[in-house]
Amino acid sequence: MDTPGLQRRIYGALLDARAQDRPLVVGQIGQSLDGRIATVDGHSHYINGPAGILHLHRLRALVDAVVIGVGTAVADDPRLTVRAASGPQPARVIIDPSGRLPQTARCLDDDGTRRIVVHCVERPPSARQGVEWVRLERTPEGIASAAIVTALRERGLRRLLVEGGAATLSGFLAAGSLDHLHFVIGPVVIGSGRMGLVLPPISRLGAALHPMVSVFPLPGGDVLIACDLRQTSQTSHDR
Repeated sequence: MDTPGLQRRIYGALLDARAQDRPLVVGQIGQSLDGRIATVDGHSHYINGPAGILHLHRLRALVDAVVIGVGTAVADDPRLTVRAASGPQPARVIIDPSGRLPQTARCLDDDGTRRIVVHCVERPPSARQGVEWVRLERTPEGIASAAIVTALRERGLRRLLVEGGAATLSGFLAAGSLDHLHFVIGPVVIGSGRMGLVLPPISRLGAALHPMVSVFPLPGGDVLIACDLRQTSQTSHDR
């Protein structure tokens, strides 16, 4: 994972997007072998090992902004910073339709990085100094992912990493708002608990997503499956 050629294969799309100042939206999910992101009680630290965490932080360093839903912000209280890798700190974006993000959340810490809360409330609560509030319309499913992407691009944030949680990532995927999706699969079977993705049901496999995939074993047992959602696999599953 540390050789230049391998890093180019894994991060090439983001590197090219940065060099050419093109928009790109990447999703990242860390899950178990059986597709779980947490136990039934919400415990998830840590499904992935050091190599998987390093990969996540490298993705953060290559994007303009990291996007999470308020559920993840409340449950995990993440910092969303680049620590395991070297590189610039991305802006931190929290999707909080109802304004329930605690003002003590670590992602709102004033460390010189942009902090943005996307919401639908009439009057956002008074926040820490410097936090940007972006009000968007609520749909029956929440805030449309396409509207979020557009609003962030208008604010100069063109390359995005959608990091969680499951509902947020699933919504972006179902809406076709992701260009790439990275699964980092840890060598563990949880057996029950929260699923990483929940999409609308389909009746035939021909309607399933068939992205082009590249598989990268990582040190320590994690496996990265990088999906290019802009390209379709030639394999037919609906014979």
